[in-house]
Amino acid sequence: MSMIENVKAKARADVKTIVFPEGSEARTVCAAAILKNEKLAVPILIGDPAEIQAAAAAQNADISGIRQVDPKTDGKTAAYAEELYELRRAKGLTKEGADELVLDPMYFGIMMVKMGDADGLVSGAVHSTGDMLRPALQIIKTKPEMKLVSSSFLMDCPDKSLGEDGLLVYADCVVVPCPSAEELARIAIAAADTAKRLCGFPEPRVAMLSFSTMGSAKHALVDKVRDAVKIAHELAPDLLLDGEMQFDAALVPEIAAGKAKGSPVAGRANVLIFPDLQAGNIGYKITQRIGGADCFAVLQGLNKPCNDLSRGCSVEDIVNTAAMTAVQAQGM
Repeated sequence: MSMIENVKAKARADVKTIVFPEGSEARTVCAAAILKNEKLAVPILIGDPAEIQAAAAAQNADISGIRQVDPKTDGKTAAYAEELYELRRAKGLTKEGADELVLDPMYFGIMMVKMGDADGLVSGAVHSTGDMLRPALQIIKTKPEMKLVSSSFLMDCPDKSLGEDGLLVYADCVVVPCPSAEELARIAIAAADTAKRLCGFPEPRVAMLSFSTMGSAKHALVDKVRDAVKIAHELAPDLLLDGEMQFDAALVPEIAAGKAKGSPVAGRANVLIFPDLQAGNIGYKITQRIGGADCFAVLQGLNKPCNDLSRGCSVEDIVNTAAMTAVQAQGM
């Protein structure tokens, strides 16, 4: 069974409610129908019901029984606006501003998650990452122990000798451009948690990547990774984490034996932490395009799960992301 099929099986075992702020978007409507039919989640579509119905008709998608919510007429809009005002008035949001802001489907969807009326949110078929992440950070906020939002990419590789039967977790590949040593440590801890909760890794083995392996090079960039290793050990002493190490030393036992002898992680890592966003983004795309890996992305660090899509996403991408969001919600 593939990684995503395992995720879907977990989603079906404890069905969660996932809200879609882009409720009248064609691919989203089709994905909602699949989620309902396959019992992967209870979808909620936000938007003008007439537009949602028109999109469904155009796509021949059966959305009967799927809840459609219009912020302009919903019975909870006033309560959401009041709560939003209380949450943001110290930042200068007025009551009138909250009344207006809550009509935005993205803010309304985030408020649904905040208030417990949905377990998670998926968007990005139309909106940018920032469009979703901004209200999520304002309203749902980060987990106290995380302090920042980052991403993990689940790489399902054809070579089953890699990682955990071919599955590797890469972080961060989307969110934090140039993390500090402390941020890098927290990204590593969050990625290990994602590997355990979402991927079912019995033992996350985290490699902190660099162009140096165990002191083979001297540079300020290497020092940052070494510092991150120390901080991660202090924050999560039970986590199996080591570094700094090069990509091949992290994955290939023969190279690890020569470059990182005695490391409990080198040669058998299943979670790879890149030193910055450039390296992470390039790394996952090389693995995907040249290595032939299937790639699935989630955000991590928020108090409740909200996940982003590429604007070029397919219906299948939306279904997969919603299933992963549902599984994330099971652990919260």
